[in-house]
Amino acid sequence: MSDESDASKSEYEREPVPDSAMKGPAAFWGMYAGEHTAGTEFMIGPLFVKWGASASSLIFGLLLGNLLAVLTWRFLTAVIATEQRLTLYYKLEKIAGGILVKLYNLANGVLFCFLAGAMITVSATAVGPFFPDVPMPTFATMMPTGLGWIVICAAIGLAITLVANRGYSLVAKVGHYSAPWMFLVFVACAIVTLGRLDNFNIWELLTPAEGTTESISFWGIVFFSWFCNAAMHLGMSDLSVLRFAKSPNAGYASAAGMFLGHYVAWICAALLLVYWVRVHNVNPQEGKDPGTMVNDAVGWAGLICVVVAGWTTANPTIYRAGLAFQGVLPKISRSMATWIAGIVCTIAGIFPGVAMQLLDFVGIYGTILAPVGAIIIVDHFWAKKLGIQTDPAEKSRLAINWIVLIAWLVPVAAGMAAYWKLGLFPSYLPLPCAIACGIIYVILMKLWMPAREQVGAV
Repeated sequence: MSDESDASKSEYEREPVPDSAMKGPAAFWGMYAGEHTAGTEFMIGPLFVKWGASASSLIFGLLLGNLLAVLTWRFLTAVIATEQRLTLYYKLEKIAGGILVKLYNLANGVLFCFLAGAMITVSATAVGPFFPDVPMPTFATMMPTGLGWIVICAAIGLAITLVANRGYSLVAKVGHYSAPWMFLVFVACAIVTLGRLDNFNIWELLTPAEGTTESISFWGIVFFSWFCNAAMHLGMSDLSVLRFAKSPNAGYASAAGMFLGHYVAWICAALLLVYWVRVHNVNPQEGKDPGTMVNDAVGWAGLICVVVAGWTTANPTIYRAGLAFQGVLPKISRSMATWIAGIVCTIAGIFPGVAMQLLDFVGIYGTILAPVGAIIIVDHFWAKKLGIQTDPAEKSRLAINWIVLIAWLVPVAAGMAAYWKLGLFPSYLPLPCAIACGIIYVILMKLWMPAREQVGAV
């Protein structure tokens, strides 16, 4: 009996997921809808207003970008996940070697913690209406606003970590049951806002005021919406969740998040700030905290939604980060790794600067993590056709595959230089960096490690 109990609790971190643990499509539709109809949507929508995005960019750019994201999940991530049934971290270990994968896992885990920290920041703003003496952050706020803010973030971080610590099954349930209600709250916010403005012409409302500087273009919106989750689809992080799927069609479940959350919810959240700019003369460059805006629109339901929306995104994000930290320290339990991730993300959430710079941050973390996914794509789809080893580190007993390190770091260094020196919008960088990484990997593997050779241990 104890063996069965232990098996039921296993997350299969270092083995393929067995048939008995497969999950039907409902688990993934609910999870993606909950994860991407989330707290950060209350930040991203208003940030588009700050950046002066045009109505056409938002309506059509988001449509195209989110479609491309769904197709990436379905035809790349989900295919590899259901054929390999391994976590990203274990699969990468087979290709890159144990030492190198620890470096990647550390970077992956920390970046995911910062993303989850942004969810905590957003959720904490829901407490603002109950504690008017606790200053709430604006777009310009980078540091904690005081002791009260720190306590609120710590309490929310603890609650989120407790849920994530229970494993994927509970994470999926939270998203499944929360998503429909959260989506309705976003829509309700928009309807109330349109009614108060006595204007149902969304195109006109989303058109920036005359003289506003347009800081993000149509293609900027397309690439942002496509690659704001680059680490999860192109970077293959979602191998860790889609490995439980019965078929690659589970990748289509990402559409629930992309079109309900990253399309409708972003536009609804943008309309909230449009209302505050037009009626309350709020400076769009400073914005207004989500808790205050949503409470003003729909009251208690909105405040609860802000908190829960942060939870449903942070839960699977901390779950992924915990798996990453377990890859760095394989002797610790997944539970302990999740607690480490929860502590790091809570600390990040205390500092509002991460959430307030979200449009840049998601592009940067995609630029750093997505290129490694290109190596997995090459290994899975093309390695045998190109005459190079699959799982080279495992087969050649390599502790570190230097080819992977070079192929990863060279494009990332070039991409970050383009961001820092040239001011290039970071969401443009994940795709070219991933393509460059894949090409460099193939060339170096052909030169130094063709399939017929078995290189000795390093």
